[in-house]
Amino acid sequence: METIIQYDHSIIKLITSSSHHFMMGVVAGLAILYLVYKRRVTIYLLDFACYRPSDSYRLPMSMFKENNIVDNMDSESVAFQCKILEKSGFSEETCIPPSLARIPKTQSISFSTEEAVTIMNSAITDLFEKQNINPKTIDILITNSSLFCPTPSLSAMVINKFRMRSNIMSYHLSGMGCSAGLISVSLAKDLLRVHRSSLALIVSTEVLNLHWYTGKVPSMLLTNCLFRMGGAAILMSSRVQDKSRAKYELQHIVRTNKAHDDQSYFCVHQDVDLENKVGVSISRNILNVAGDALKENIASLGPLVLPFSEQFRYAFSLICHKLWTRERTRVYTPNFNKAFEHFCVHAGGRAVIQAIERNLKLRKQDVEASKMTLYKFGNTSSSSIWYELCYIEAKGKMKCGDRVWQIAFGSGFKCNSAVWKCAGDVGPEMVNPWRDIIHSYPVEVPDIVKIN
Repeated sequence: METIIQYDHSIIKLITSSSHHFMMGVVAGLAILYLVYKRRVTIYLLDFACYRPSDSYRLPMSMFKENNIVDNMDSESVAFQCKILEKSGFSEETCIPPSLARIPKTQSISFSTEEAVTIMNSAITDLFEKQNINPKTIDILITNSSLFCPTPSLSAMVINKFRMRSNIMSYHLSGMGCSAGLISVSLAKDLLRVHRSSLALIVSTEVLNLHWYTGKVPSMLLTNCLFRMGGAAILMSSRVQDKSRAKYELQHIVRTNKAHDDQSYFCVHQDVDLENKVGVSISRNILNVAGDALKENIASLGPLVLPFSEQFRYAFSLICHKLWTRERTRVYTPNFNKAFEHFCVHAGGRAVIQAIERNLKLRKQDVEASKMTLYKFGNTSSSSIWYELCYIEAKGKMKCGDRVWQIAFGSGFKCNSAVWKCAGDVGPEMVNPWRDIIHSYPVEVPDIVKIN
């Protein structure tokens, strides 16, 4: 009997011990789930503002030609640039800083600084007024300008102008090309997830003054025909209380860098010509390089955003393409309209927009914002995708739940994507670079096949 009682006690002890371990396991599991959930920080885009240059900064074709002739530029170089501009998809309203409209042109550090300050301060002021933001509440500041990198930095200029806090986390990105705006968003996202309940301000611009090419090399003259004055300020947050007033929620950031490949690396690069004049050379292979980078970027982005049916059709067509004669089978291009309602394709050039439209089989309305941004403002580098988002909002097309795909290309060579989800219906706003002209758009811009 004593042995049986001891055995029963052992069983009870074992059961009790097992129950205790089970409960501890459940508690530990719940704790892990809680920590995992807690670590998922949602990143919001509260608002953004784009700089609108004064109408007096416009650069019509007649002025462009006259200024270059008066500046004693080689006649062949002038003719080449005019030919490119005629096919560029630009209107007569794209703008350059006043220093470059002078006769002769005036290029200096002081004029470049003045240009940067004018653009940044205007965009930031508009953004702060829209959101009623005190500059001292900004925790993270990120500026980006690919070619102009003065000392003190552009981020220091912003801190000085708006009297921001002494413990603000500030960064400046240079040499990253036109895709630097989305790299800044990626950096802000990572910082906001680490430093929770914070506000991040991003300022994206490019400064033209010092980098307007005055030589004779055609590949370097292209930059004079493509880049125009512009900039944007973007306010992001990881604060829970900002959910109700946020415009967009960040869904994905996908970055592709092809710098390991020599052709991609040298596709867009700064160099010195035989006359010792500095310029940025753009290779004839840029469309092919951009296409390869985009394919790689989409390969990473597709599984995150496309419905299973589209992924299956793509995978099946790829298998067929590899197993059978390649000429007889084509790889299926996924229908990205099933993943996105809106597209903001970097306005890097007319040929770039058309190539993406064709290769992704997008509709005319899908690239309308990109074409109209190129037409009205030109290629404003890293800020162009924000002018495009402004266009969509000004048209009243953005609805709650809509998904936006921003695509940007940059030297290196890079292709970056950002996916945003609209958090609420967005109506036309007073502070918008399209506000008083949107009724005139879209305008008809004839397509081109190729720029020689």
